[in-house]
Amino acid sequence: MKKLVLFSAVAAMVLASCAGNPEGKKAETKDSVATVDQVVGAAYTVDTAASKIMWKGTKVSGFHEGVVSVKSGTLNIDKGAITGGSFTLDMNTISATDLQGEYKDKLDGHLKADDFFGVATHPEASFTITEVKAGATPSDVKISGNLVIKGISKNITFDSKVEEITDTTVKTSADFNILREDWGVSYEGKKDDLISKEINFRVNIVAKK
Repeated sequence: MKKLVLFSAVAAMVLASCAGNPEGKKAETKDSVATVDQVVGAAYTVDTAASKIMWKGTKVSGFHEGVVSVKSGTLNIDKGAITGGSFTLDMNTISATDLQGEYKDKLDGHLKADDFFGVATHPEASFTITEVKAGATPSDVKISGNLVIKGISKNITFDSKVEEITDTTVKTSADFNILREDWGVSYEGKKDDLISKEINFRVNIVAKK
């Protein structure tokens, strides 16, 4: 009986120290690849006000979520299909949306510190498309690209939805996770409140010609 109680206590401690990852399919990740200097297709300029990137991280006691702004970018379109593109993120804008006041200020400051994204040294992150493959339906595509965070470049592949392509507007969305340690975001959290190894990103991009 004592062994059972001890085992249960140890099991509870282990469970309390583990944080499940946020919902989302993990992007395939490999070393960065060469990019093409000239991409086929017309360039659409990203509407930074209409575009939105949302992040979510979980921990043992709950989760935090927030946003980061797109600073600039383009999407290339040829014959009604995405052929390339690149985006720059302003990491100084990363912030939590689930908190207010002192707690929000504290978390926002920590996200910008070297423990997380080190924005003083790396004020921008970027993503450059390296390959686009057709998916199961005309609106589904599989996008690969070099994601640079904290000066570290990795090539990721994830599923994306093409919401709209016209002569004047492109709208796309994606929902995926990355393993944050691959980009040097290594803060583990408090010993009794560890944070998830993966970060979820929900991306909505609007570009106009």
